[in-house]
Amino acid sequence: MNTKIKNKIKKLPNKPGTYQMLDASDKIIYVGKAKNLKNRVSSYFVGVHDDKTTRLVKEIEDFKYIITSSEKEALLLEINQIKKYKPKYNIQFMGDTTYPYIEITDETYPRLKISRNIKRNHKNCFGPFPDVKSARQTLKTLNLIFPFRKCEKMPKKVCLYYFIKQCLGPCEYEVDPETYKEMRKKVRSFLSGNTKEYIDLYKNKMEEHSKNLEFEKANEYKELIESIIKTTEKQQVVFNDKLDRDIVNFVAYDNYVTINILFMRQGRLLFSNSRIFSYFMNPEEVLYKYLVEYYKNNIIPNEIILPKGYDYTVLNEVLDQVIFTPQRGRKLKLLNMAKENAENYMNNNLRAFLKKENKTIGAVSGLEKLLNMKSIIRVDAFDNSNTSGKDLVSAMVVFRNGLPDKKQYRKYKIKTINSSDDYHMMQEVIYRRYQNVLVEDLEKPDLIIVDGGIHQVHAAKEILENLNLDIKLIGLKKDDFHKTKSIITSENEEIPLDKRSNVYSLLYRIQEEVHRFAISFHRNVSSKKVYASILDTIPKVGKATKEKLLKKYKNLENIKNASREELKALRINEEAINNIYMALKDKNKK
Repeated sequence: MNTKIKNKIKKLPNKPGTYQMLDASDKIIYVGKAKNLKNRVSSYFVGVHDDKTTRLVKEIEDFKYIITSSEKEALLLEINQIKKYKPKYNIQFMGDTTYPYIEITDETYPRLKISRNIKRNHKNCFGPFPDVKSARQTLKTLNLIFPFRKCEKMPKKVCLYYFIKQCLGPCEYEVDPETYKEMRKKVRSFLSGNTKEYIDLYKNKMEEHSKNLEFEKANEYKELIESIIKTTEKQQVVFNDKLDRDIVNFVAYDNYVTINILFMRQGRLLFSNSRIFSYFMNPEEVLYKYLVEYYKNNIIPNEIILPKGYDYTVLNEVLDQVIFTPQRGRKLKLLNMAKENAENYMNNNLRAFLKKENKTIGAVSGLEKLLNMKSIIRVDAFDNSNTSGKDLVSAMVVFRNGLPDKKQYRKYKIKTINSSDDYHMMQEVIYRRYQNVLVEDLEKPDLIIVDGGIHQVHAAKEILENLNLDIKLIGLKKDDFHKTKSIITSENEEIPLDKRSNVYSLLYRIQEEVHRFAISFHRNVSSKKVYASILDTIPKVGKATKEKLLKKYKNLENIKNASREELKALRINEEAINNIYMALKDKNKK
């Protein structure tokens, strides 16, 4: 423990709050919360710790803290700080914690749709579903049975869905709001497993059509019956009280913890999900953090069943007092089932988790040593793309703690030159990016990677120096087989890479990702030019209409396959629609 930390610990208050551990570059590498800041922070620097905590402590050069009024406030602040700062030792909590739900929209004439961004206590959301595929299958079945509105935007006239009795046609005919209210109840009942009346109804219709030799129609009802059965067949009834419950248990082994959740809705056991996390000090704290983050983005059920023996006081405050710790009975058996699932998942997936951890955090640490850098959190990588000197573009991808941060990706159309020139293309994109970073005071990367050798490195270096930016810069040189071979530094040093190392795997992933992103953008730009030029030849299709079509449908084939109702919804007139269909049909014949 250095003197600076020692003196700061003496002044720590015996109050709740959050603390942020800093490395030698003053980057936040870990965020935690404490009931007693003095006791918790000092515990990192005394006694013997496990290997994982020891590695964390070795990197700590300083710390900061924020006092809160309660432990509950500290827990919520901790989650927000992890999201804001994305510390490398908290990276595991940055993943997607949402599941797909089926939502009945809160509109005058509602629709059914799949949604992840839902309100915690939304009464007209059904789920969660284990994945989008199962949610889509259920949505398809519901749309066949219940005539909710299908169009995103209300058209002026009824469409095909009205005539096949899958929509009530509110765009043209008046619909009593009570009708939709009753349909909502029926959807809830259907998803609770009350499907017998529908199966009986469709069986009768299937038999009727079959007797009339209408085999195609009979087969439609047969498929619908099979779809209904498939939707509910895996739902095991456990409780008849029809309450929603999440049953949560966990197991810990050697600084790793696996959390399993069994999802029960309407008394029916739907599915389970497990995740592995690494932890420092106490495994139960991982559970608290994960559940708070999870229920920020998902509906809180009537009960959250957790194992006894832990203090859930703060967690219960955050989660609306729904935690229950059973001592006996079926709920305890469900907890044991969740624990067994967690153990099984840990046994089967820990090796893969460790491999991923080594390829991210481990690889970043290796790159820091290779480049003699104190800390690498954020990496910006650039690549250029063009076709025979035309449609010049560049792209930037961002990796944070060894993982892609896709929200930070950026695309650039080259503006200052008209022919292929990697040197000046790289200069333009580096200038545009980091001039913007300076003007808007955006986050600076720890490392910039350009896809190319010394030529591209010198181009980027010149711009960074002109902007007075001191950011580590490297290029990635390829061999004769177009595979990453070595690192080229801005000091003209070439560092060979071991292709078996995690550092090589990380750099190769970054290089492939930025190349893919640049190529994808280039193809999009090129194809839009081609499609736009074809649309320019169609009478009554002006600039605004052309932009609408390309924005929604991306290519000519999708435009050709769009229904008249969809095109009308874009406010395209009848004459233009006729011309579009005629022109694109003729194009296909050629």
